[in-house]
This record gives sequence, C-alpha cells and structure tokens, in this order.
Amino acid sequence: MPIAPEGWPFIIGAWGIAVLLWLLAPWWAAAAWTVAAIWVVAFFRDPERDGPRGDDVVIAPADGMVVSVKDMDETEFVKQRATRVSIFMNIFNVHVNRYPMSGVVEYRHYHKGTFGHAGAEKASLENEQSTLGIRTARGPVLVRQIAGLVARRIVTDHGVGTAVSQGQRLGIIRFGSRVDVFLPQGARVLVHQGDRTVAGTTVVARWD
Repeated sequence: MPIAPEGWPFIIGAWGIAVLLWLLAPWWAAAAWTVAAIWVVAFFRDPERDGPRGDDVVIAPADGMVVSVKDMDETEFVKQRATRVSIFMNIFNVHVNRYPMSGVVEYRHYHKGTFGHAGAEKASLENEQSTLGIRTARGPVLVRQIAGLVARRIVTDHGVGTAVSQGQRLGIIRFGSRVDVFLPQGARVLVHQGDRTVAGTTVVARWD
C-alpha cells in the first residue's frame, strides 16, 4: 500500500527503535514497541481512492465520523449562509485529506491555535488549523484542516492559484484531527451525525 511521504521519518524512527529493543531489551518490551511501529506504518497509509466524480457531487475530504452538520454564516471565504460538515479522524483512520470538488484555490490561511479535542465545537475557533477556499463551478467551498489533542503538524499541499481536482490529495494531518467543509446554499447534505465517511469516495452532498 502507498505511504504518505511525510510518514517515512516516523516509520524509519519507529522501526529503528524496534531493532534496538530486540537487540537490547526484554522480549516483551520489544514486542510491544513492534506493535506500535506497525501502527505507525498503518497511520501513514495513502490508498488510492475512486468514487463518484462531477460538479454535482461533493466528496468527503476525510476518513472518519461525521460529528456535526450545522448551518451557519461563513464570513471568511464563502461569505454567505453555509452548511458545515465536520468529520473527525481517530488515530486509526487514514489521515490523508482530499479535495471535495474541483476548482481553483483562491484563499489560504494558517492559524497557529491550541491543541484541544478536535471533536469539540470550540476547536473550529481555537485549535491549530489550515483553511483553503476553493472556487468551484458551483461557487465557493471552504475546507478547514483542524489539529487535535495529539496532532502537531498540518500539511496543506497547495497554494493560492492552484487548479485542483476532486479526489486529489489536499494534505495530511498527523495523529488525530478533524476536517470541516463549508458548502453554500444549494448543496443538499446527504450525511448525518454519526455517519462514517471515506475520503475521495463518500458523497457528502449533492447539488440540486
């Protein structure tokens, strides 16, 4: 299975420690760390994803569980009433994020923030986050990567002016986090709180 390039330093470090433990430490300590090293490899997996494509559908930007579907005023990029779909990624989910729609990146902003629980409502205001505004055929769509308790590094691949494709890799968040997507009026959200999503595959909304 493909591995996200950001993961290799962690994978090499984890397996280097495992080798040393098997040489120098009790077998149970080496075995326990080996399980952790296997998890590190699994965390950074980056599988190919296929699913519905087109300007009439919005694809999930993240693997995980929908923790909130909420209507609100989005003033940063969408600049109108929007529906926010929040997807929480636990430490066992794939953490590579993908573009929900094709378009051009017109806005990018990083907020240093704190590292509270990413599933909490206040995380959308207080936590470390990276925000992208995408101009799509259906209007402005905003995607926000939010770091969580364990996450300490958000990677966002593209800058302003980049043409991006639906399902293309957007970036990655290391070790537990959340992704919000803000959709303007006209998008009919198909997921509900508690639903599971697969990045690049699950249809979270459809344009009427």
